[in-house]
Amino acid sequence: MSGGASLLQIVSGSVLAVLARAVTGVRPIWAGSAPNGGQRIYFANHASHGDFILVATCLTPSERSRTAAVAGADYWSAGHVRRFISRRLLRTVLVERNWVERTADPMQVMLDALDAGESLIIFPEGTRNMTEEPLLRFRSGLYNLTVARPGVELVPCWIENMSRVLPKGALLPVPLLCRTVFGAPVTLKEGEDRKEFIERARQALLSLAPRKDGNNG
Repeated sequence: MSGGASLLQIVSGSVLAVLARAVTGVRPIWAGSAPNGGQRIYFANHASHGDFILVATCLTPSERSRTAAVAGADYWSAGHVRRFISRRLLRTVLVERNWVERTADPMQVMLDALDAGESLIIFPEGTRNMTEEPLLRFRSGLYNLTVARPGVELVPCWIENMSRVLPKGALLPVPLLCRTVFGAPVTLKEGEDRKEFIERARQALLSLAPRKDGNNG
């Protein structure tokens, strides 16, 4: 998907934002970054299908209209309802995760979206985290994107409590308070290799998670 949001997507995005705020009371915490109108890649933890809706809700309407979530085609293309939601209602860039059966390179699909002016919401863990660990190991896509498009700002975003609002298998959300914490942009250092960058980006995201005493930082 590229070329900007359709009227239907703009309306549905606004409606979802209102509903998300009503159910979760979500409020953004800009801890090191702020909306600036520039092109960005928001990288976040992933525990629920509603994660990207919460991130998008926290953006300004103009930024939301040109920000798309990267999602698995295997899930969002399965069945008429999911295809309609992902292709007509939501701002999604669908990538094929099965490397044996894929017909398009996921990296090229994301780069095409960036080249069309989109900002992206991605989940570097690659799948929903259903473990007790706060964050799974990152895959290499985040590194590959920043090497290919170094001018696009990378902003970590910690999504708090969404796994309890919309747990796996749930059809209706449970009203609970949520927050999204946006951290300082992460940049690739000169001479930094993939492993070092991925670990540093992962730690930047982990640093935004709430501590056991209830405070961040």
